[in-house]
Order: sequence, then structure tokens, then C-alpha cells
Amino acid sequence: MRNYFLGLCLLFALCFTACSHSDDSVDVLIIGGGASGVTAGIQSARMGAATLIVEETEWLGGMLTSAGVSAVDGNYDLPAGLFGEFREHLADYYGGLDSLKTGWVSSVLFEPSVGNKIFHEMVDVEKNLKVWHNATLVKLERENNAWIAQIQMKDNTIKKIHAKILIDGTELGDIAKMCGVKYDVGMESRHDTKEDIAPEEKNNIVQDITYVAILKDYGKDVTISCPEGYNKDEFACACASHVCITPKEPDRVWSKDMMITYGKLPNNKYMINWPIEGNDYYVNLIEMTREEREEALKYAKHYTLCFVYFLQHELGFNTLGLADDEYPTADKLPFIPYHRESRRIHGLVRFDLNHACEPFRQSQPLYRTCIAVGNYPVDHHHTRYHGYEELPNLYFHPIPSYGLPVGTLIPKDVEGLIVAEKSISVSNIINGTTRLQPMVMQIGQAAGALAALAVKENKNIREVSVREVQNAILDGKGYLLPYLDVELDHPMFKSLQRIGSTGILKGIGKSVDWSNQMWFRADTLLLANELKGLGDVYPFVNKQIFEGNNTISIQKATELIREIAEKEGFEMKEGRVEEIWNEFELKDFDMNRNILRSEMAILIDQILDPFNNKKVDITGQYIQYMGMKTKRTTI
Repeated sequence: MRNYFLGLCLLFALCFTACSHSDDSVDVLIIGGGASGVTAGIQSARMGAATLIVEETEWLGGMLTSAGVSAVDGNYDLPAGLFGEFREHLADYYGGLDSLKTGWVSSVLFEPSVGNKIFHEMVDVEKNLKVWHNATLVKLERENNAWIAQIQMKDNTIKKIHAKILIDGTELGDIAKMCGVKYDVGMESRHDTKEDIAPEEKNNIVQDITYVAILKDYGKDVTISCPEGYNKDEFACACASHVCITPKEPDRVWSKDMMITYGKLPNNKYMINWPIEGNDYYVNLIEMTREEREEALKYAKHYTLCFVYFLQHELGFNTLGLADDEYPTADKLPFIPYHRESRRIHGLVRFDLNHACEPFRQSQPLYRTCIAVGNYPVDHHHTRYHGYEELPNLYFHPIPSYGLPVGTLIPKDVEGLIVAEKSISVSNIINGTTRLQPMVMQIGQAAGALAALAVKENKNIREVSVREVQNAILDGKGYLLPYLDVELDHPMFKSLQRIGSTGILKGIGKSVDWSNQMWFRADTLLLANELKGLGDVYPFVNKQIFEGNNTISIQKATELIREIAEKEGFEMKEGRVEEIWNEFELKDFDMNRNILRSEMAILIDQILDPFNNKKVDITGQYIQYMGMKTKRTTI
């Protein structure tokens, strides 16, 4: 009898455990473990949400790993959030940041297999995060404000998952389409986007894809068999050579050594992702079925193998062959191609070239809502499209560094869904910079933060406060605006990010050669007319204060802040300014000297805290609250 009773207890315990830890319910479901999917999962899990990533391959990291594009484009001086964390892991693995500078195209190059290893290590330490590999979404429904997904596992069994929030982390925005989100494909007309460099008429032309090859030096002849249909003329002017007669791009005919070391990786490996008459390949896969895509990609793979043969046979790189220690695939090629372009959803806001170039002059002040930063030029690949000569020249179009608004991740007309990766709500033109790895990793991190906050607060995604998402990004060592004045670990970093995001003090963006920049001008003396942004936040402030280009003393700045505090219902403690000076280790505390822009930003942030006290909507407009003020004391 006693054994019978113990048996019942054990059965009950097992049933209770199974019910309590069932895989059939999660807070956040992410389809796609790519560059944004993996960072979305990590951020969501770190903020306490039970999170599941469903990934079709054995790897994590998408274009950075599974597609073989293991050379990071941009953000070398903006190591934002999980991108910066990933870079630090790479540096630890290889022996320092300088050890990542193996090729000239990037300052961060690594073996794809190492990137995959690091992503798995980052995921494995998150107790709230699970990953299902070799798994495919086969059906999706929305019921009672939740998502029901059917996932086909590697053994062909079907698992049903219930989720509160769904994140599309796929390469081509396939989940957004399944959910009924409206979207665009191809180039918009300049008349629609008001972007001067957009084409006159819209079209459905997308960027070239690339099936990357990772080669390694075997120290002996490893030339492959000549691929069927091989034509050396396709690649003749990939570099200066005896077969190059009429290059498509005469200004970019480099030596063969420059070409091969472009994507040189650690351990004598080479990333072959060469854009100049190399292995870029034009095909628009976006609206194809899975079967049609697989068939079309056979030709893209074949094209890359032809280019590999060209390198070996025509250029003499016959000791370089497909690496046998990178991809566990039959052909040694990556799991997926490098997709530069996707569907682009219709979001709550749309980000375009004008927002990036002139952020403070737009009708919608989207700069106040940013959650990620980029500094890479607009870069489109179109030369393998027949008729590319008639398309706009979008090769490294200069822009300042920029911030990306959170509203680009939220579809207009589908609840419970966040869209990440390259499918966010941007114009075709600006996609040429938002598509790059550091930005996409930050997009994922923001998606994870937004999802976790929606779950925690039991709100619809669009109801989550912009400022709460931004605070989560700052807490995750991310940037809101791409100011280069102070680094992440500087005491004033968050204050400058917050005040910059209110618009009270605005930075200056510029493009310098290949370097796209934005500066807060932290060490510059503050001028009165630079405080006009105070009027947007505090309309009652006397506008005469903002007239002229005269400097302002610390004493006058303190008086202005005290006046605002009193009208806002704050009680500003005596001696508070000196306390802040000491806390932030500011220099030369003399009330009679003129104040710097950074010092003013810190005082406004620490005393008035407009970033948190004055909310903005998804377009960056200030939300006006009615009602009685309550008296508060600043900390």
C-alpha cells in the first residue's frame, strides 16, 4: 500500500512538472535565428520573458554566420548593445580587437563557425531562452489575442506553440506576409518618398544576392572541376588581369591581391563576397514559393562555384579551396545566401533617406524615438541586374550617421507582431544602410525589448512607452543617437543620449570620406540660441532667452533650470548643482564661467529629467497631459 501511495505521488509530481514546464506556451516566439532573431531572443529573455527561437538551420546568426558574411560593415566606433557584446566575445576568442582586422574591407572579420559558436554560447546562458533548430513554421493562427504556431521538427513531428508576442526574424519577411501585413518590394518612386536619388518610376527590382564561399589555403593544388557552362568573361574584370578588357566599373579595377585579401579571415581563410564582377547574382526570390526558391538558388550556388574556378584557374589561386571545416553541408557552401533586401512592411512610421540626412528638419521628429544607430553609407548592389545602368547610382551614397526609430518595427494593422531583420518599415533607398549587420543586430535587440515590455505590462505593442523601450536599450549598453563625443562607459553617456533624444540640444551630423559621423559637441560652449528645443518641451519658457549667440554662465543656466523646475512642480534643492558637478567629475566649478553643452545637458537631465517626465508618441511628438501638477523633489 505504501509503495502504491508513493507511486501515485511520483506520478502526480511528474505530471505537475510536465504541465509547469510545457513547451506549448511562451511569452515571445521568434521565427528565425538570424542576426536579429538571436539578439531579439537574448534581450527578451534577459528582461524576464519566456522566449523561444525557431530556426530552420543548425546555426545561429543568419547573414553573419549561416550566410558567410563574416565581415562586419560599420559601427566600429559605435559598439552598440549586443553587437558590441558579440564583438567583444570575438576579440576574446582571437586575442584582441586588432586580431579581427585581417582583411581590408572591415575591422571585424571572423570565421563563420566561430561566430556561430559564440552566438550559441550567448544563448545558452539565458535561462529564459530556448532554441529549436532544424524546425520550420508550417501554420500560424491568431486567437484570443495570442498566436498559435505549428512547428515541424527535424523528425517531422508537429509541435503546437502558444505565444503572446510574435517576432518575424526571417530573411525575407515571410512571417509578416503570413500575418497579412502590407508591404513593398523593390524601388519606390522619388515622387512617393521625396528622396532625390530614388528612380523616377517605381519598380520591383531588388538588390543582388550572393552565395558566399569561404575558402582556405590547403597549400596544394585544389582546383575544382570546371563547372558546366563556365564562362570566364562573366568575371573577367573582377580585378586587373590578362582577361580584363572592358570593365563595367573602370574606377574599381584593383589588383588580384587586393581582391583576394578584401575578406581575409583569421586562420588563412578568405570570405568570397566580391561585389565587382564577382559572385553577386540577380534573382528576386521574395514572392517565390519555398520550392521555387530552392530551385533558383541552385543557379546562384553554381555561379559562385564558377567564380571559385575563375579564381583558381584564371588567377592562379589554385591552393585556395572551399573550407572543409566551416559548413556541415554537402557542397561546403553556406546554409543560406546573403539576402540584401526583403519585403519592407508598412509600419507605424516609415524611415527614409531624408530622416537620416536631416533628422531635425522633418515634420515628424523621429529622432526622438530611436533605438539603434548606424554609420554605414547607402550601399546597393545591382550590377548583376540586366539593365542596371539605368538604375540610380547607389554605390556608397554619403549620409551622416543616424538613429533608427522604433516605429519602423511595428506593423500598422496587425496586432501582436514585431518585424525585425531587413523587413522593417524603411524606404528602398535607406534599406541600403539599415540592412547591415550591426544595425540588424540592434533592431533585434529593440524587438526583444519591445516584446518583453508588452508581455510584462500586458499591453498591445503599440501601447508600450517609447521611453521605456529606449531605457531598456540604454540599460543594455545601446545607443539611441550616434554621438561620438563620449563612449559607452563614460559617466555622461546616458545623459547626453537622453537629452539628445528630447531635442533640447541637438547634435551635428556629417559625412567625411568613408566616415559618417554625428557629434553632440560636448566640449563646446553653449550658446543661447541652441536652447530653442527647450521651448518644445516647456512651452512656457520665455522665448527671448533663446535669442542671440551669446554664451550662458553656469549661474544663468542654474537660474533657468530652477525656474522651469518650480513651474513644473519640482523643488530644486540648494547645492544640487554642485552635487551633480562632483558626481559626474566635471571640472572647474565656477558659477561665473560659461557652461559647456555637455554640462548643461547633464544638469537638465539630472534635475528636470525631461526624457522620462515628458513622454513622446511613436512619431516623436510630445504627449500633452492635462491635470494638476504634483510637487516633487529632485533626487
